[in-house]
Amino acid sequence: MSTWGHVFLGIIAVATLSTAIVQIALLLAAARLARRLAHLTDAFEHQIRPVLAHLDSIGREASRATALASQQVERVDLVFADLTARLEDTMDTVQGALAAPLREGSALLAGVRAVFGSLKAPRPSSRHRGDDEDALFI
Repeated sequence: MSTWGHVFLGIIAVATLSTAIVQIALLLAAARLARRLAHLTDAFEHQIRPVLAHLDSIGREASRATALASQQVERVDLVFADLTARLEDTMDTVQGALAAPLREGSALLAGVRAVFGSLKAPRPSSRHRGDDEDALFI
């Protein structure tokens, strides 16, 4: 082999060695980065766990408050339905109590008017009655 061949072979060996050293350094840096990311993830999970627990308790309380509000709305609806039914019954009773005497009173008043009306009305005389009957006779 010539001296130039040895020189180029040495250059290739040095380049291969430097590439291997760079690759090992990159692998070590990647391993160190992976450890740091794992540590950072653990710290984040440790800090976020109380927040998640607090959010969970807020969700449970909101669900409980919603259930209580729903029950209260149902109770109010039942109270108003009962109140409406009672008011209708009361109005029917009042209407019945007032309408019957008013009908009886108006019937009595109509009877009194009829009596006075018949007393005031002039009676047809017997002379006119006969003339009317003669005109109708064929």
